[in-house]
Amino acid sequence: MAHDGQDMTMQKAPLLADLIRLTGDALPAVDEIVALATDRVRALCTVDGRVSGAAVEAEQTAAHGLAWLATYAQALRQMQGWAERLEAEGLFGEIEGLIHQIAFSEYLWQIYGGIPMSQGEILRLQDIGLSQDDMRLLMVPPVMTLTQDGNSQSARTRLVELMQEQDARITVGQAGLDEEMEMVREQFRRFAVEKVEPVAHDWHLNDELIPMEIIDDLAEMGVFGLTIPEEYGGFGLSKTAMAVVSEELSRGYIGVGSLGTRSEIAAELILCGGTEEQKQKWLPRLASGETLPTAVFTEPNTGSDLGALRTRAVKEGEDWTVTGNKTWITHAARTHVMTLLARTDPETTDYRGLSMFLAEKTPGTDAEPFPTPGMTGGEIEVLGYRGMKEYELAFDGFAVKGENLLGGKTGQGFKQLMQTFESARIQTAARAVGVAQSALDVAMQYARDRKQFGKPLIAFPRVSGKLAMMAVEIMVARQLTYFSAREKDAERRCDLEAGMAKLLGARVAWACADNGLQIHGGNGFALEYKISRILCDARILNIFEGAAEIQAQVIARRLLD
Repeated sequence: MAHDGQDMTMQKAPLLADLIRLTGDALPAVDEIVALATDRVRALCTVDGRVSGAAVEAEQTAAHGLAWLATYAQALRQMQGWAERLEAEGLFGEIEGLIHQIAFSEYLWQIYGGIPMSQGEILRLQDIGLSQDDMRLLMVPPVMTLTQDGNSQSARTRLVELMQEQDARITVGQAGLDEEMEMVREQFRRFAVEKVEPVAHDWHLNDELIPMEIIDDLAEMGVFGLTIPEEYGGFGLSKTAMAVVSEELSRGYIGVGSLGTRSEIAAELILCGGTEEQKQKWLPRLASGETLPTAVFTEPNTGSDLGALRTRAVKEGEDWTVTGNKTWITHAARTHVMTLLARTDPETTDYRGLSMFLAEKTPGTDAEPFPTPGMTGGEIEVLGYRGMKEYELAFDGFAVKGENLLGGKTGQGFKQLMQTFESARIQTAARAVGVAQSALDVAMQYARDRKQFGKPLIAFPRVSGKLAMMAVEIMVARQLTYFSAREKDAERRCDLEAGMAKLLGARVAWACADNGLQIHGGNGFALEYKISRILCDARILNIFEGAAEIQAQVIARRLLD
């Protein structure tokens, strides 16, 4: 191994095996730091022998910092697992070795010196209650070797050289999936390249809905029934497959990658909380794409505080009427059914009085987007994520059939929705990886084509360095996402893992888009260049499906309880 400032770029198999042992030896020190930080934050947030929600909120920087620290630890653990699996299969080559060593070097340094929770918030270990003496737990030889030598300029330059040599590969480095999943990836990558990428930027610039022909193609490919069991007309595939499909479609355009999210949420709600009759009625329609759903949860002035929802549903005979306002409803106009969360118990002021409905509506047209009686709506103009459009909705005596109360019971809506959060956040993490990869795709091409001072941009170290770090962090986020999907497939609770994948993936997508635009220079600020759209699309990932701050709060509570 290299020491004392020597470059540790790995090329030969024995050295690659040494690298994997070295990174594995670094993990116990990280685990010790996480355990100590957890104890310190728990002590800060404990009142009368129990972790207090009010105390966690008061100590939010420390609590959220713990969430980020634990996310980094899990990310490194999954990178280690990825490397070990590839080595066992004889697939851990030079490009994978470079990604692995740079990832460990950079994330270990950030753990020690400061983790970026956002552009202006750097979390340092002392913010979590650790002293300089505590931080010496990280001063062990494996960590010091990796931080000293791992993320060198020469390593980043070599990685980008290899990236240029391996243009034919879909991912930078082996993704670590089996042959079947790689065939799925290839199929959807080909679709995105042929049908989506050539026209997605025009959809964005013109603020157009994704054409129905694309939706029909996705339905034919089984996107809407991907994880729905075969007995209900779906393909019965894994959440890992869903992640791969979401990743590659979002790489083409986030709107296309997100079309499947609507059906995924609706199907998960029905599978987890619906009656058998509801499953038999709705799931085959969702799987075929015959019925397009939208999720109607958020209200003005409530945001992530779903327990404070005020839209009410009143029973009239066997049926219900809904009155209230909803906002940030994606793809609302031309869908057929809404998974609608409303308050059925007017005596309650929290989540216990909420119920979920499968509220049928008539798909709209450009001229009349909301033709169903009792329902009106208007478009919210947005920076990005435009292909399905966002809407505000108003309900005034909107009719819902009694048979469409999910599960046939009131007061279960919040619980039913909570059951979908794992899958929704896994898919959002996968969409983030896809958007990040699209930023790398266009930035890499631009850096190769654009010449300055007599040579291509990619020849400048700070340009190639940006590209290298984009590739590295994409792989880190990808492995964390696949891990959470595997946990879901194994039917283990994975809200913590899915939250971590979403938290990190969203930040990686924004960093990649921002760096991609920087590589474009002034041209990146021009609407005609794709990177301007990718930047706008990437920004939403830190907000929807739980804003980064809410996500960190949820992770922290799980770690502390």
